[in-house]
Amino acid sequence: MLPPETVAAIADELAAAERDRTMVPLLTARHPGMTVEDSYAVQNEWRRRAVEAGRRPVGRKIGLTSKVMQAATGIDEPDYGAIFADMVFENGSVIEHARFSNVRIEVELAFMLAEPVDGPDATVFDVLRATEYVVPALEILSSRIELEGRTIVDTISDNAAMGGMVYGGNPVRPGEVDLRWVSALLYRNETIEESGVAAAVLNHPAMGVAWLANKLAQHGDRLEAGELVLAGSFTRPMWVHPGDTVLADFRELGTISCRFA
Repeated sequence: MLPPETVAAIADELAAAERDRTMVPLLTARHPGMTVEDSYAVQNEWRRRAVEAGRRPVGRKIGLTSKVMQAATGIDEPDYGAIFADMVFENGSVIEHARFSNVRIEVELAFMLAEPVDGPDATVFDVLRATEYVVPALEILSSRIELEGRTIVDTISDNAAMGGMVYGGNPVRPGEVDLRWVSALLYRNETIEESGVAAAVLNHPAMGVAWLANKLAQHGDRLEAGELVLAGSFTRPMWVHPGDTVLADFRELGTISCRFA
């Protein structure tokens, strides 16, 4: 395990990189023995400081739950990060591109929990019982650690590359639709770039939420009522640039759009 002073120093670096829109050199290159548990310790310290500074936590994101995302990143296991209120945007928002680094978009489903979900033995049924609504979402990726050669240790430390999210469309109760077959078409500037089906997330997007509940239990934590959980992308990340307009068409679940100013 990394000593606490090293964990604190890395958290400082990442907080400064988020504030100044700069990049941090690969952690694994500088700390070769760094483990997944070390990286969650860094993320938790970064999150603790953010809460201390007045940012309001509203949920969690799950990353790398689909084969297409694992292939795109070269990382073969899921991870998670924190969502704060200042990261959440409504449908149709104009978003400042410059507030993020290495900006990409992913297509996801978000679960709004009405009840807590406890690990370590949470199942898809526990998640569906606890979920009030499922809503279409876009995740905005923002990487504060250099991309080339990064491992899951770098990604987790970087709050799983969470930058922001846009939600909208038609919220549905989990029993009203077969969530595995929710599909989406992702457009950039009126040109289709990606498409996918939600079953790509561990065969059922609620399985991503169950994975998260069980992983959090290992860290003495749980999913709480009222939390919003991004279940993981079922398309590859799409790069976006200043001036780009993004639209995702979820068919019967509606559309989401945003523009990067």
